Amino acid sequence: MGVASGVVAVVNSAGSSVLVVGGGIAGLAAAVRLAEAGARVTLLETRRKLGGRATSFTDVRTGRVLDNCQHVVLGCCTNYLDLLARLGAAEKIRWHDEQYWVEGGRVSVIRPGPLPAPAHFGVSMLCAPLLTLRESSSIGRCCVAILRTDRAAWRSRTFGEFLRGHGQGERVVRRFWEPVVVSACNLAVERVAASVALHVFQEGFLANRAAARIGVPSVPLVELYGRAGSIIAAAGGRVELGAGVETIDARGATTTDGRRIEAGAVVCAVPVERVNRLVSEADRARDPRFAPLERFTHSPILGVHMEFDRNVLGDMPHCVLVERPTQWLFRKNIEGTYVHAVVSAADEWVALDEEEIGRRVLADVRACLPGSRAASLVRVRAVKEKLATFAPTPESETIRPGTIGPSGIVLAGDYTDTGWPATMEGATRSGYAAAAAVLGRDAGDLVVPSRPVARLSAVLGLRPGRGVASV
Repeated sequence: MGVASGVVAVVNSAGSSVLVVGGGIAGLAAAVRLAEAGARVTLLETRRKLGGRATSFTDVRTGRVLDNCQHVVLGCCTNYLDLLARLGAAEKIRWHDEQYWVEGGRVSVIRPGPLPAPAHFGVSMLCAPLLTLRESSSIGRCCVAILRTDRAAWRSRTFGEFLRGHGQGERVVRRFWEPVVVSACNLAVERVAASVALHVFQEGFLANRAAARIGVPSVPLVELYGRAGSIIAAAGGRVELGAGVETIDARGATTTDGRRIEAGAVVCAVPVERVNRLVSEADRARDPRFAPLERFTHSPILGVHMEFDRNVLGDMPHCVLVERPTQWLFRKNIEGTYVHAVVSAADEWVALDEEEIGRRVLADVRACLPGSRAASLVRVRAVKEKLATFAPTPESETIRPGTIGPSGIVLAGDYTDTGWPATMEGATRSGYAAAAAVLGRDAGDLVVPSRPVARLSAVLGLRPGRGVASV
C-alpha cells in the first residue's frame, strides 16, 4: 500500500485539484483526508446521496428513512472510527459489549469476562448453553491455533479446510464458526478464503479486549456523512450528487452530460464491477491491475425491516439466531416492535418476493424467540443488495489490486489490497491509502494503526500482521 515510483498522478501542493469519482465510504474517506490536507477536491457521486452501499433511502410506502441494510462497526475498526470522528459523527454510535445468541427461547450471552485477551470471552463461552463443554473447549483450542497461524499462508485455501484440520466438528461449525464468518465476511466457511476469516478472528476477537465491541449507528446511515460536504468546501472543493461519469483517466473524467472535468489526480472509488466500464481500453491495456477485476464475483445481503404489534426482542438490543438462515436481528426502536433482520450470503433469497421473504424471516424469529409467537407482523420491507460485497474467495485474495499503477489512476475501494474483508473499515483504509498516494506520501502516514496486540495474545503466538501494532 506504499507509493510506487514513476507514478505521475501525485499532488504535492495545497490547493491542487483532485477528482474523486464515487461517494461511498472509500471515496468519502479519500476526499475528506485530501481536503484536510488542503487539496481542492471535486467529489462526483451518481446517486443523490453519499455512502454508497452503506446508506439510507426514504421508503415511499411509509415516508421513513431506512438503511439499505444494518451496518455495524467493531472496536477493531480504527480507521472507520477515525473517519466518523472527522465527520463529527462518532457520538452517533451506540456501543455494546454483549452478544446475544438465541434458540428456542434459550439465550447465550457472550461477553468479556475477567481474564485478559485472548481469553476474555472464555468464561462466557464455557457457560453458553448453545455449546457443550467439549465444543467450547474445542473452540478454545482452535483459537490458540488461530493465534499462531500466519494468515498470509492460507490465502489459497478455505476456512472450512482450516477448521477441519483443527478438529472442528460439523455441529460446532454450524452453531459458532459459520454465523461469525458469514456475518463478518458475507460468505460461507466453505467458500471464504481462510486468510480473510483468520483475519477476522485474529484482529477482531483475539488481539485485545476492545476489538469485538459492537457499535450500532443510532441514526440512519446517511446522517453520518452530513459534514463531508462542508469539509470539502472549506478547502475550495465541492460535492456533486446525481453526477454520472462516462469515462475517467489519470487527468480527469467525462460526465454523462458531456462535461470534461480536469484534475491533477483522479481517484476511482466506484465499486469493483464498475471500474472497467469507466477506464479506457488503452489504460486497461497498460495497467495490469484492471484485467483481473473481471474475475471478481459478488455475494448478496438482504436487509428486512419488520414492524410488529408488540415487543419481540425483550430487553435485547440485538441477537444472533442460532442455526437459522436469518443471522441477526437488530432493535430499531425503544419498544422493541421494530426490528431489522439481516441475511448475509443471501444467494438463495434474492429470487424470492417480499411476501415470501417476510414469511421465512418471521418463521426464524418465532423459532428462536417464543415470545414473538403471539405478535402479529404489521409491515415488512425487504431490501436486496445483490452486489453487496465482493466474494472474498481464495481466488479474489490473489487478484486484489494495489492503490496505484502505470495508468496513474488511483484506486480506492474495499476490494483493493487492504488486507481486510469487504467492510466499512476496509473501504476507509483504501480511501486513506488513496489519499496518501495522491499526496505523495506512504500509506502508513494516513492509515490509522490497528489496536495493539495484548501481551498474553503475543505470548501465545499472535504476531503483528498487516496493520497490527504490537505492545
